[in-house]
Amino acid sequence: MQVLYDKCAGLDVHKDTVVACVRTAKGRGASREIKTFGTTTKQLIELFDWLAANEVSHVAMEATGVFWKPVWRVLEGGFELTLANAKQVQNVPGRKSDVSDSQWLSELLAHGLIESSFVPPEQVQDLRDLTRTRRQLIRETTQHKLRIQKVLERCNIKMGSVVTNVVGSTGRAILDALIAGERDPIKLADLAQGSIKKRKWLALAEAVRGHVRSHDVFMLDVHLKTLDALDEQIERIGQRIVEVMPEPFRQATRRLSTIPGVSDRVAETILAEVGIDMKVFLTHEHLVSWVGLCPRMDQSAGKKRSRRIRKGSPWLKPVLVQAAWAAIGKKDSYLRSFFYKLKSRHGPKKAIVAVARKLVIAAYYILRDGVEYHDLGSGHLDNLDKTRISRRLVQRLKGLGYEVELR
Repeated sequence: MQVLYDKCAGLDVHKDTVVACVRTAKGRGASREIKTFGTTTKQLIELFDWLAANEVSHVAMEATGVFWKPVWRVLEGGFELTLANAKQVQNVPGRKSDVSDSQWLSELLAHGLIESSFVPPEQVQDLRDLTRTRRQLIRETTQHKLRIQKVLERCNIKMGSVVTNVVGSTGRAILDALIAGERDPIKLADLAQGSIKKRKWLALAEAVRGHVRSHDVFMLDVHLKTLDALDEQIERIGQRIVEVMPEPFRQATRRLSTIPGVSDRVAETILAEVGIDMKVFLTHEHLVSWVGLCPRMDQSAGKKRSRRIRKGSPWLKPVLVQAAWAAIGKKDSYLRSFFYKLKSRHGPKKAIVAVARKLVIAAYYILRDGVEYHDLGSGHLDNLDKTRISRRLVQRLKGLGYEVELR
């Protein structure tokens, strides 16, 4: 097998140690030098100097948690770095050690057998930290809302059966009154706002009649104050994203927001995960595969054993699926007609994943070409093949006993 890099290194990175193996090609063989370093900044600089003294040109390491990031920052700029997916560079079973792992990485790198993972620029990484933290906080708010609902059910207060959002304007007013000591159902129902007060006042008055103990009041107060604190931090992160986002990213956010179902928050998440430079992905299919919205390749003996979608980014794929559900709500749109066409044959789950894939493709070309989204219209699929559609409809009418003549 051809050797691409005469002097390269493989790093097995851990929390406290980095095992480095320098591979030097000599004729038909190779010599290897192995050394272990610590992970403090001083020791990582020693690693840099040792690799430079050995005239190493390329370095490979595994993406192990966050331990690789400080090593990457110290070595970046001095060497051609490759971040390997740990699943794709697994060593032979039964031969697992830190030394053998570093040797294996150097061997794979020397022959060009490691496909480098996508490492975004530092500016995009900072934006990614903000959007991911915001999503985690939003998940926590959902958990606390469910805990509030659990406390209310324990008190036999059925407000969730009448009010859509128990922490909305009406629900929050009632919860604050309960914490303040109000127990009269009439007075609690009078706190309703909007259409609830006009149409559901009597049902709400019956729903808020329950047995609330001091312990329940304490738990409601804890969850509500936690929700307020989380909402404050979510708002703070949103403001920080606007502050640190450069102008090209802001323009890209506005263009991505023209896609049906893609809000500003979804657009920010897309930019934080894939960046703004689409040269990293050769085609839109590479981006779809990286996100994890394409069928996996699982074929043996000429049979396709599985067509489930492959694993992808847990931060981006769920957001795109949620955006797809919002996109099909727009009437007379291409995505809506595309969804219902697939739903009749494959079911709603596969159809919505296909719509999410369409969103990724649209985002790819919007970011690559700097254009806005153009909807093809609900009749686009029918216009693609009028002959096939008319033939199918004629056959269906004949099956019902009609005689059909097309003009």
